[in-house]
Amino acid sequence: MKAICVDDENLILDLTVSLLDDFGLFEEVKGFSSGQEALSYMEENNVGLALLDIDMPEMDGMTLAGIIKEKSPGTSIIFLTGYSDYAVEAFSIHADGYLLKPIARDKLFQEVQYVIDNKEEESAYLANAKTFGNFDLFVKGESVVFKRSKSKELLAYLIDNRGGTVTRAEAFAALWEDGMYDRAMQKQMDVIVRSLKDTLKDYNISEILEVKSGGMRICPELIDCDLYHYLDGDEAAIKSFRGVYMNSYYWASLTEASLLDEDF
Repeated sequence: MKAICVDDENLILDLTVSLLDDFGLFEEVKGFSSGQEALSYMEENNVGLALLDIDMPEMDGMTLAGIIKEKSPGTSIIFLTGYSDYAVEAFSIHADGYLLKPIARDKLFQEVQYVIDNKEEESAYLANAKTFGNFDLFVKGESVVFKRSKSKELLAYLIDNRGGTVTRAEAFAALWEDGMYDRAMQKQMDVIVRSLKDTLKDYNISEILEVKSGGMRICPELIDCDLYHYLDGDEAAIKSFRGVYMNSYYWASLTEASLLDEDF
């Protein structure tokens, strides 16, 4: 899980980032002095916890929290402030914690641990992926409708890679078997990736996809997938496999062959 801290006071920002790092509960902790910087980071990173100062210029913590909740409902929020007057308003937007400055290490740890414990109690899956037969993605039982068929295929390809990072050139080679990855097709890939991100955002599951300058990957721990259960030796998933895997996509034949060779 990644965490961010947002505070316009540099000393406090450095302290909160240092404390979260010391707790050893997060794979990465980033600090930002403005809300816009934090939102830009969240465009390409899945953030599990946001530690926000309330009283900030340009964009206050309440406004920032509202945008974060809209873009990433799964992100937990803990507010930091020097004033208790904000408490009622903070919890009205479903904040997960509220701490008064100056920050006490033990109090912060308790709040953070509470957030993490509650996340573990919730279902980790944001979407369900069906790969045996045709590929489909579901959110709360609703079939996800993709604006572009290539965006759907790109997601299928990333799911097939089981969390491994894929470059845009590699994805292109899979989606267009004999295509030339020239400037025009690079722009086309940009359109496909952007369309996929927009679709996932429409269904509030942006967190399942990580896109960085070096490539992209899905977060397999957030997807309930028959393939993953099959590879884990789940009996029900094994019985559900009828020898056909994502049969709409030619590149899936390699995985299909490996599944047929599995000996359970």
